[in-house]
Amino acid sequence: MAAAYAALVSLMQIIHELENHPSPPISIDKQQLVSLTEHVAFLEDFVERYDSPVDGNEADPLERRIAHAAYAAEDVIESCIVDAIGDHDVETEEGTTSSSGEEDESGEETSSSSGEEDGSGEGATSSSGEEDGSVEGTTSSSGEEDGSGEGATSSSGEEDGSGEGTTSSSGEEADHVHIVNLNEDLQRVIEEMNLIKKEVSEINIQRRVVHTYVASSRSSSTSENMSMVGVDEALDQIMDHLTYRPDFQVIPIVGMGGIGKTSLAKEAYSLPLIKEHFDICAWTTISQQYDTRNILCELVSQVTGLNKENLSESGEGQLGLKLFQYLFGRRFLIVMDDMWSIEAWNKIKNFFPENKNGSRILVTTRLSNLSSELTNNYILQMEFLDEKSSWELFCKTLFRDKSCPPLLEGIGKKIVGDCRGLPLSIIVVGGLLRKIEATQACWESIWENLTSEANLDNDEHCLKLLKLSYNHLPVYLKPCFLYLGAFDEDDVIVVSTLVKLWVSEGILKPKNGESLETIAHGFLNELVDRNLVLIDKSWFGSTRNLKCFQVHDFFRDLCVREGLKEGFYHVIGEDSPHQGISSHRRVVIPYTASKEEIFDALQSMPHVRSVICGDDDDDIVQACRKSRLLRMISVRNQVDGSDGNPLVFRFANLRHVTVEAHAKLSINHLWNLQTLIVYSYEKIRVPVGIWKMRQLRHVEFLETKLHLRDPPSDDDAVVVMENLHTLKGVENFKFSENVVKRIPNIKRLLVEYVGSNGSNDDDYYCLGNIGSLSKLESLTCGEPLREGGRIHHLHNLTLPLSIKKLTLTTSYDDNMLEMIGSLPLLQKLKMLSGCFGTGKWEVVEGQFPSLTSLSLIWCRGLKDWMAKDSASIFPRLEKLRLSRLSKLEEIPAEIGDIPTLQTVELNHCSKSVVEYAKNIVDEQEETQGEITLHVSVVVSKKFEELKVLESPNFEVEVVELA
Repeated sequence: MAAAYAALVSLMQIIHELENHPSPPISIDKQQLVSLTEHVAFLEDFVERYDSPVDGNEADPLERRIAHAAYAAEDVIESCIVDAIGDHDVETEEGTTSSSGEEDESGEETSSSSGEEDGSGEGATSSSGEEDGSVEGTTSSSGEEDGSGEGATSSSGEEDGSGEGTTSSSGEEADHVHIVNLNEDLQRVIEEMNLIKKEVSEINIQRRVVHTYVASSRSSSTSENMSMVGVDEALDQIMDHLTYRPDFQVIPIVGMGGIGKTSLAKEAYSLPLIKEHFDICAWTTISQQYDTRNILCELVSQVTGLNKENLSESGEGQLGLKLFQYLFGRRFLIVMDDMWSIEAWNKIKNFFPENKNGSRILVTTRLSNLSSELTNNYILQMEFLDEKSSWELFCKTLFRDKSCPPLLEGIGKKIVGDCRGLPLSIIVVGGLLRKIEATQACWESIWENLTSEANLDNDEHCLKLLKLSYNHLPVYLKPCFLYLGAFDEDDVIVVSTLVKLWVSEGILKPKNGESLETIAHGFLNELVDRNLVLIDKSWFGSTRNLKCFQVHDFFRDLCVREGLKEGFYHVIGEDSPHQGISSHRRVVIPYTASKEEIFDALQSMPHVRSVICGDDDDDIVQACRKSRLLRMISVRNQVDGSDGNPLVFRFANLRHVTVEAHAKLSINHLWNLQTLIVYSYEKIRVPVGIWKMRQLRHVEFLETKLHLRDPPSDDDAVVVMENLHTLKGVENFKFSENVVKRIPNIKRLLVEYVGSNGSNDDDYYCLGNIGSLSKLESLTCGEPLREGGRIHHLHNLTLPLSIKKLTLTTSYDDNMLEMIGSLPLLQKLKMLSGCFGTGKWEVVEGQFPSLTSLSLIWCRGLKDWMAKDSASIFPRLEKLRLSRLSKLEEIPAEIGDIPTLQTVELNHCSKSVVEYAKNIVDEQEETQGEITLHVSVVVSKKFEELKVLESPNFEVEVVELA
C-alpha cells in the first residue's frame, strides 16, 4: 500500500501548497477543490487502516487503482501549471519572464508584466504575444505556434493607458481554455475517486484490522552491534590469525547473508590491539557491482590521508601504484567487505605488496568457492547460532537488559527457533515484536506467519521473514522504507540528504504542526528502532544525531522487490512486474546503467516526477526533455542554455534540484522550489524574487558563494519564508530587521564576510540581529579559513540560546568568549583562523555546560589557556582538537579530569603542548589503569624526537611538511 499512500499524501500536499502560495500559478474551482480534498482525505484514512488480502508477487488491484487516481489528479493539476507558467524552455541572456511578473532590481532579469522589453532588447515573449526569435516551443496568446512546434502556452497581456498590465482578449481566451480543460479533467478524476470511495466503503466496514503499535522511543539500535552474541570463539580465531605468524596472508570470512560476517570483521578491526599491531588499517566495500577505480581511490585516501577529490584525475594504474608504494615495507591490514567475484580480486591483488611482516587482507564473502580461490590456508566459516545464543540475542534485541516475561517465553522460543540461528532474522523479528503489543495472541500470529514458510531455503526464508517485518510497518513508514532501495548496494546513506529527498517527494504527511524535516527524522528513528537499517557508533555526530547509515543487502533486495511490485519506482536494469513503465513517477538510475538504457527509460516515462541517480551526467537532463512534470533531479557538469541558466530550470514544477551553474540563476518561475543546491566556481547571483519563494526550505551554495541582495524595503506584501531551514554559502549577508523577520525558522546558517565596509563591519551587516533568530541551531560566521590575513571583528554579534553548533572566525575577546561559554545548548564549537588579542583564554566553571566537541585551528596569539581557580571545566567534553597553535605553551591540566573525554588531536602544536598531553595520559594510566582516552599527534620532522612518547593510547605521526 506504500505507493497508494505516497500518491495520496503527495496530492494533498500539492493542494495545500496551491491554497497557501502567495502567488499560485493556477486557481482551482472552489467546489472542486473541496470535493477533491474530501475524497483524498477519505482514501488516506482508508489506506492507513486497510489490510490487503493480496500476498505474493502481485500488487493489490485496489491499491493500484487508488494510486492511479491520485496520479491522474496530479497530472491534471501540474500539467495545467506547466501550461500556465510555460515550459520555460527559453534561452535568452536577460529576458526570462518570471511567474510573478516582477523585474529584478538590477535590471538583469525579467521582462515585466506590463509587456515592455528590457533595455537590452533581448526580451522573451512580449505582453502582446509577439515572440522573440529565441523562444523555443512556446505559443503566443493568439495561439500561433512558433517554429519549434512544441506548443506550450504562455499567458500574456497588453498595457493599458495607465501603464498597468491587463490581459488581452486573446490572452483571456487562452486562460479560459486552460480553466475549462482543468475543470473538465479534474471532474473526471473526482468522479473516479467517488466510485473508488463507494467501493471501499464496503471493504472499510468489513475489514478494520488495526495493529496496536508501541510508541516509538529513541534508543540505540541493536544493529549497532549486530549479532555480536555467540561469536567469541570466531573472534578469538580471527584475532589469532591476524596477529600470528610474520608471513603475508589473505583471510576469508565466509557465510550466508545476515550471519554476521561484516559485524565480526568490524569488531576485530576496531580493537585497540589491532590498531596497535598494524601500521596501516583500511576498509573498503566491494559489492556485486564494483568499480575498480573507486575501490583503489578509497584505499589510497584512507592509507595516505589524501582527500578523494585530490585523486579525481588519477587512473587505476596511478592509484594502484600509489597504493603499492605506500604499503610497501609497512605492516598493513586491509578489509575487503562483501566480495562477490574472483574478478574483483584479480584486478587489485597486484597492488598489495606481499610484505613478509605479518600484513593481512581480510575478505568477507557469501561464496565458499571464492574463498578457496583466495587462499589455500585458513578460512573462517561462520556458523549459525545455537539455541542458547539465539535466545540470548533475541532477549538482548527485544528486552535490552531485562528478561523475557515468563508468559511469553514459550512462544518466544518457538519464534526464535524459526529464525534458524540467523542473527539478522533474530534481530529483525525482535525489532518487529518490540513494536507490537506484548501479548501471547500477538506473538502467536507472528509465529504462524513464520511457520508457513518453513520449507524455503535459507536465503529465501530470510527474505520472507523480512517481508513479514515490512508488512507490519505502519503505512506511513512503508514509502520511506522502500525509498532506501533507490540507493546503490552498500551505499553509506547521508541522513541530511535522505531527509531532503523524502520531503521533496511529498511522501511525508504533515502532523501536529511539526516541520516535515522533524517528521522525517522521527520516521528514520522508527526504522532504526525496528532494526531495519544498519548503524555504527562512529556515524553519530557531536550533537548525538545520526549522520549516516547503511541498508543490509537483504533489506535492499526487499525494498527493490516491493518497490517494483507496487510501482513505487522503476529501476533501470530491473524487470518491472507491470506492463509498461509509462505511468511510473520515479526512476532509479544505478551508476552501472548505460546512456542508452537511461535515454530509453526516460523517453518512455512522460509522467516521471523524480530522477534518482548517483551519476551527474548532463545527458540525463537532455533525456528528460519530454518529462515536463519533473519535480526532482540532481545533476552536475551539465550544459547551460545560451542565457547561462542551467537547462534543468526549464521544469516549472521543480522542488528539489542539485546543479552546477554559472554567474546568475533564473528561478522565479519555479513556483514550488524547496531545495536548491548549487555547485559553482563563480559567484552566483539570484533574482531578488527569491524573497517571494515561500516554499524554499534549503538553499545551499557549495564551492562558491551566493550574492543575495536585500529584499525590497518598501515591499507591502512581505512574504515570511517560514519553511526556510537552511541557508549556506552566502557572502556579505546583511541581517537587517527586514531580512530577519522573513526567516523566523532558520536553523542552519553559513555566511562569510570578505572585503571591508568600514571599521565596524558587524554594524553594517547588522550581526546583532542574529540573536533574534530563536530557532537557529547551527551557525558558521566569519571569513573563509586561511592562515594570516585580515580578521573581521564581530564585536556586535549576538547569539540565540538555541545554538548547538558554532563555527567562528573573529577576534576572541573576553566578551565574545563569555557569550559563547554561556550558551546552554552549545555542543560543538570550532574557532577557526581567529585572533586572541590578549593572548589569554581563561575558562570559568559553569561555562560550556553541554559542549562535547571543541576545535581551535590557526587561532593567532593564543599563549595562555587556563581554568580560573583550577575550576572544573568542559564537564561533557568528548573530543578536543588543537591545530597550528604555535604559540600555545600548555593546555589546562584540568582537561585530564574531564570524565567524558575520549579523543585529543594535536596537529602541529608546540613541543610543550604535546608533552603536557602525554603527562595527562600517563597520569590517567597510573591512577585508572585501563583508560578510554586516546591522543593522536601529528608533528613535522623538526620534532621527530617526540616519536619516543608513543604508547597504545598516545599515537605520534611524523610528516615531511608542517
